[in-house]
Amino acid sequence: MNIVILDGYTTNPGDLSWSGFEAIGKLTVYERTPENQIAERIGGAEIVITNKTPVTAEILSECANIKYIGALATGYNIIDTDAAKKRGITVCNIPAYGTAAVAQFAIALLLEICHNIGAHSGGVHQGRWQNGKDWCYWDYPLIELYGKTMGIIGFGRIGRATGAIAKALGMKIIACDVNQNDSGREIAEYVSFDKLLRDSDVISLHCPLLPETEGIINKNSIAKMKDGVILLNNSRGQLIGEQDLADALNSGKIYAAGLDVVSREPIEADNPLLSAKNCIITPHISWAPSESRERLMNIAVNNLKAYIDGKPQNVVNR
Repeated sequence: MNIVILDGYTTNPGDLSWSGFEAIGKLTVYERTPENQIAERIGGAEIVITNKTPVTAEILSECANIKYIGALATGYNIIDTDAAKKRGITVCNIPAYGTAAVAQFAIALLLEICHNIGAHSGGVHQGRWQNGKDWCYWDYPLIELYGKTMGIIGFGRIGRATGAIAKALGMKIIACDVNQNDSGREIAEYVSFDKLLRDSDVISLHCPLLPETEGIINKNSIAKMKDGVILLNNSRGQLIGEQDLADALNSGKIYAAGLDVVSREPIEADNPLLSAKNCIITPHISWAPSESRERLMNIAVNNLKAYIDGKPQNVVNR
């Protein structure tokens, strides 16, 4: 059985092992695959593993031996699942591997906004403290989170994990989600979308990208928010109208934003958020601690083993 991994570098830049896949079949790993080489590199392989390299209907028509496509991620929009289903190709994803890491990163973005730790440490290393007139200094407002309200849009695994950490910091948690359950109620009060916008001091996005959630943060929803709100997004960049957010940051309507995702990745030079005030942007790394990536790798291998055993799991195109 021939296995081709189209873009292995981001998942495994060298600190993990591909041995789980090697034990199953003949493995070829490409660090990255240009779009004009996808079909050529797949060739006659039966198993295709991809993270962000697209596997389209056209690719499937050119590579007739494909029987299984594994996504090295939770998202699988880069795979034409309908075309795969018509050809009898099983497509599997990794539904939960980085919950703790992504929740931790959301809080890290928030704490950096509240304390500007990196900038203050940089100032100390540049000599500002040792040459200062006082025993301390701060260049930015320092924000205490205790008693403030965090509104979480999308209260699945990651949303609940983020809420639990914020609650431990003494924050009140409110949440908006179409699926409400008892595990969510233990952490948060479920409220309407408009009430969440109106009452939150911090808003954190953890909902999937769907037609109804695309651009959910826009000029109109921002107008309903508190003045000086903090916005966090390490879910999907397309949830935010980026020019509307940039305008709100520059006007001060939104005090600060902490983002790990943008609408087009890698970020483009003309993205308005690059020049917006008080906007932290990191390069989509919430998911990337080695522990999370190793967990992802193990699940991907187990998905393939389950398929071979005739008991496929995490199938997204049944």
